[in-house]
Amino acid sequence: MAEHPTTPGPDEPVRPEDSGGRHRVYEGCHRQYDGRHQAIAGPEGLSVWVTAQSSGPVQRRGRYLPESVKHPARMLPAIAAHAVHAYTQPGDLVLDPMCGIGTTLVEAVHAGRDAIGVEYESRWSDIADANVTHAQHQGATGRGAVIRGDSTRILSLVPAALAGQVALVVTSPPYGPTVHGLVRPGADGVAKFDNAYNDGTDRGNLAYRDLTGLADGFAQILAGCYTLLRPGGVVVVTARPWRKHGQLVDLPSAVIGAGIRAGLTPVDRCVALLAAVRGGHLVARPSFFQLQQVRRACTAGTPMHLIAHEDVLVFAKTQKSASSAEPKCSRCESGCPEGTSCHADTGVQGNSGRRSG
Repeated sequence: MAEHPTTPGPDEPVRPEDSGGRHRVYEGCHRQYDGRHQAIAGPEGLSVWVTAQSSGPVQRRGRYLPESVKHPARMLPAIAAHAVHAYTQPGDLVLDPMCGIGTTLVEAVHAGRDAIGVEYESRWSDIADANVTHAQHQGATGRGAVIRGDSTRILSLVPAALAGQVALVVTSPPYGPTVHGLVRPGADGVAKFDNAYNDGTDRGNLAYRDLTGLADGFAQILAGCYTLLRPGGVVVVTARPWRKHGQLVDLPSAVIGAGIRAGLTPVDRCVALLAAVRGGHLVARPSFFQLQQVRRACTAGTPMHLIAHEDVLVFAKTQKSASSAEPKCSRCESGCPEGTSCHADTGVQGNSGRRSG
């Protein structure tokens, strides 16, 4: 997920009465999580996640190592934290098959969950591993492990004993070989850097595939995740469309199709804000290049708006009820007592469990 750097405003709680009836933003039925991300309580039935009350750099400050900023597409920690707290209990196992710098893992172990991640590029798997170690030095009680390898072959990478043990998968597919990255002003204008996966020579990364190839590869990953999920386990995927040569590329729909092909059942579609909420209004946090693109498009007469959210696509590993042909989904039917870990001896043993594929 691409970063949206901006100068952060003060962290403020959002109250329902601030909305003035225009943009009513609630946490919905999910449990409240770490106050640093400014979760709010509200009525059931609404699925807007308030996940950008502070900017990405502020959310990561002190919680992640400085090298983490070099990854071209980082998930907001508050998005991963919200998913972890909404869909798991302490002691559950969380998986990210495309873990990047380990955002999902860090937020999971801080929340007392165990976590395992797979990352294709060794540069990022090393940083993810270091971020998990850093979290544990800060007092995180969960255990985490990082595996370097191609997650389209995830069942050959993770311990076989993990099959049927994962409570939650949180991940995001790449948007392409180049993303927002970082900018630096210079004598010749603004230079862009840290905006690509590897140096372009290794095309094994899904980011270098076209949309069809990306969707096919992601379906392979989700099929492996299906095997690893326990009955009633949940998959949360963040995605958003992007423009290529002026045309909208509908990645969320491709992700939904990939999930269905992998045997998963779509159960929800939420919104994770990339914009802050101030006084009932959305305050966008665009990247330099996104802002430049929108201004150019508007000048040329093409209506375009700043990106304010990610789509959150939620799937479940459903099971058939004995008394009905309808799918039945329940996190509590896995046989694991609530609040306990059913995977204590399956290979998630902290950083000493890290291995390469």
